[in-house]
Amino acid sequence: MVNTTTAGRDMQPSEIELERRRYRAGAQRKSVLISITSTLVLLAAVVVVLLNSPGWEVVRQSFLNLEVARTSLPHVLEGLWLNLRVLFFAVIGVAIFASLLAYIRTLRNPVFTPLRLFARGYVDLIRGVPVLVLLYLIGYGIPGLGIVPRLPAAVWGTIAIIVCYTAYVAEVLRSGIEAVHPSQRIAARSLGLSHGKTLRLVVMPQAVRKVTPALMNDFVSMQKDVGLISVLGAVDAVRMAQIDVAQVYNFTPYVVAGLCFVVLALPFLYITEHLNKKAQQREQIGGVV
Repeated sequence: MVNTTTAGRDMQPSEIELERRRYRAGAQRKSVLISITSTLVLLAAVVVVLLNSPGWEVVRQSFLNLEVARTSLPHVLEGLWLNLRVLFFAVIGVAIFASLLAYIRTLRNPVFTPLRLFARGYVDLIRGVPVLVLLYLIGYGIPGLGIVPRLPAAVWGTIAIIVCYTAYVAEVLRSGIEAVHPSQRIAARSLGLSHGKTLRLVVMPQAVRKVTPALMNDFVSMQKDVGLISVLGAVDAVRMAQIDVAQVYNFTPYVVAGLCFVVLALPFLYITEHLNKKAQQREQIGGVV
């Protein structure tokens, strides 16, 4: 009887395979070298153009003043803490209401037609309204009715962000649900699962996995749009930067606030890229996406 472990250990790649591996490694090194060189050349060209621009010194003093950046950074970080809190509650609210809307869109019983029409109308309407306009309508319009108690501007900003991104995320989840093959539902129902359990235990896990990169992109967009709550008077990172700009007559605090949002978004951008690559690899090898 042949020992498969010993046979597998004794198997060695052929000379042709080794040559192929050396060729691929050399081609990869060449590609990396070309990429690095072209990137450095482009960066050098951009730097040369900027430094030789007639107004570079004025722009540097107005937007890239290191002393102003150092003094404004603590204030911007203090305001950023409010953005993080708003983002935290907005993510929870969007996850709950978007899942509910996506579930309503999947109901097939004729008795639920009014709910389906409402969900579709909500998604179509809200996606067509700019975020800034929605912030004004909710942040100033609802309090103006006088039917609710006075609330902080950050609360109304959080509600507006939830209302806006619920529509986007609900549509993404609906597309993921519809991308799951109908045989999955049929198999689950044949096992005695109800429509709700089929959606929760069988369909939704597959749907979320299919649209995770798109959901991460929506999350990054929401993280940026949280900075718009400053138009309602909330003292967040953007409003703190605006206050510093009014005091020092310099636009550098805006750049500092922008860089803070970039640093906040970078981890999620890398996660999104990683998930996209994993999904592509699963598709290429014929695995389950």
